[in-house]
Amino acid sequence: MVTIQQTELKDGIHRAIEMAKKESASILVSEIHNIGFIDPFLFFIHGKDKYAGERFFWKESAGDKYMVGLGAAKQIKSEQETGRFFHVEKEWKQFLEKAIIFDHYHKSGTGPVAFGGFSFDPLKKKTKLWAKFANSLFHLPKFMLSVMEGEAYLTTNIVCTAQDDLSIYDKLEQERQDLIKAVKQHFALKPFDLSEKIEIKPEEWKQAVTQVVKDIKNGPQKKVVLARELRLIFNAEVQVESVLQNLLTEQSDSYVFAFEANGDCFIGASPERLVKKENDRVYSTCLAGSIARGTNRREDEQLGRQLLNDAKNLGEHQYVVDMIKEAMEDTCSEVSIPNQPSLLKLRHIQHLFTPVKGKASPGTSLLMMAQRLHPTPALGGLPKVAALLKIREVEDLDRGLYGGPIGWFDYQGNGEFAVAIRSGLIQENEASIFAGCGVVGNSEAELEYQETKIKFKPMLSALGGIKS
Repeated sequence: MVTIQQTELKDGIHRAIEMAKKESASILVSEIHNIGFIDPFLFFIHGKDKYAGERFFWKESAGDKYMVGLGAAKQIKSEQETGRFFHVEKEWKQFLEKAIIFDHYHKSGTGPVAFGGFSFDPLKKKTKLWAKFANSLFHLPKFMLSVMEGEAYLTTNIVCTAQDDLSIYDKLEQERQDLIKAVKQHFALKPFDLSEKIEIKPEEWKQAVTQVVKDIKNGPQKKVVLARELRLIFNAEVQVESVLQNLLTEQSDSYVFAFEANGDCFIGASPERLVKKENDRVYSTCLAGSIARGTNRREDEQLGRQLLNDAKNLGEHQYVVDMIKEAMEDTCSEVSIPNQPSLLKLRHIQHLFTPVKGKASPGTSLLMMAQRLHPTPALGGLPKVAALLKIREVEDLDRGLYGGPIGWFDYQGNGEFAVAIRSGLIQENEASIFAGCGVVGNSEAELEYQETKIKFKPMLSALGGIKS
């Protein structure tokens, strides 16, 4: 059994309450412990009874880094349409100014960490589909498990006010021990079956693609990404935990994430990194251009070669490379990028892929880089502003968090955002899944429609809509 023998938390809470009384402010106390191994998936599961609606799960695309948060010690939330990255960063820094942090390890992704995301386009009219998610929403968890390099760390966060007394420590300590014990207990996942698939206005979507192709041929735009929605109805409440388990099994090479807010859950398995920052090293990914996987090795290799030599897909990919290269050069003192793309092969699809590395210039933050990079031409289009205007005009979809940056940042300035594609929104016994494709001057509506069907597959499979 995992036990926490020595704790500085009690002393920290006492100090924080005194500070809160003197300064009329809320003070964060955070404590990190290296603990015996706890399975991150089980940690997420056993948080359901007490912390449902306030959980997150994150698995890095490569390696064995997991982060799981339960409860919300603090929320950073905003419906701002402009300056939202700056607003979130400013509020986070101000919140940390007087924080009391007991950290003997200084590992990236431990201690105070904010997890969440930004909507794709805050200027797009919001619908009831995304009513439970703000345009900018981040949670500082009450308890967070971080697993990396075979080590597990438990972070405990509590925000103290002038009205608190030391009894909150006893309650918190009991809650922490109860949580650790609960992870060892058995948990049965409840079954659910897909009853109905509803395509949202597919013919209208194809017509929009055809219209955008004409606009591109007659105007300055080079590319516009159009997305669509597939609504799924189930015979019982969808168990987020089952979907997450399927994604971890089927999409092990992707970022796997789940983010709850007020009963809804945004969940997915994205192959696309937006930006990662670790000290002064930064990383991004150019991912655009796709084709199906083959039914056998020979067919798969043939499709891969076809993709690597397809002018349309290579052109789309180069738009992304050029934009990300420019953004990185604006914010980095060094940038390294291969001359040619390679193939990224996933379970249901393969992509053109180009990794990017850089050294951040002094004063460059993760959120500054995320703002500069979002949206890439792979999700928005080119030129960026004109593409976003066209999407608002013709796309009959409130993307919400779909296609936006989702991820985390810690108190040391490290963090990572993925592009929230291959994703869906779970709402009780229903779910919406999303897919998009890049429309260029030689696009054909039916082919783009078929491409979105391929991109639906990862989430459709995780939700039980594809039987093996």
